[in-house]
Amino acid sequence: MKDKTIDYVLRTTWLTVNKMYNEEAAKFESTMATGFTLLSIDPEKGTPSTALGPKMGMEATSLSRILKTMEKRGLIERHPNPKDGRGVLIHLTKFGKEKRELSKDKVLTFNEAIRQQIPEEKINHFYEVAETINDLVSNKKIYNNK
Repeated sequence: MKDKTIDYVLRTTWLTVNKMYNEEAAKFESTMATGFTLLSIDPEKGTPSTALGPKMGMEATSLSRILKTMEKRGLIERHPNPKDGRGVLIHLTKFGKEKRELSKDKVLTFNEAIRQQIPEEKINHFYEVAETINDLVSNKKIYNNK
C-alpha cells in the first residue's frame, strides 16, 4: 500500500463506502444522498435551506435536485422561515423522520462494525489525519503557498 498516494486511498475508500451505502439504501428505495440529507435536517426545528448545503459540503444545484426528489417522495416539506421572510425551512415529514431513523441506524451499524475491528487509538489517529487534510485543503495551504 506504500506506493499508493493519499488521495488515491481516500478516493477509493470513499467510493467503496459510498457504494455500500447506496446498495443498502436501494433496499429501501432510497439513495445515500437522501439518507445523508435526512440526517442533516434537524428533526424537531427543521433546517434553513441556505444552511443545508454548507452543512453537507454540497453545491446548491446538487442539493436542490435532492430536495425536489425528497419533497416528491413525501420525506420533507418546505415552510417559510419565520425569522427570515426570504428564507425557507426544510422540515421532515413523519415519513421523513421514519426514514431518518433508518438512515441513522445504518450509519451507526457501519461505525460500530469499524470500531469492533480497529482499536480506538488508530481511529483517533484517523480523525487527526482527516482533520489535518481538511484544514490543509479548506484553508488553501497546499497549492497557494507563496
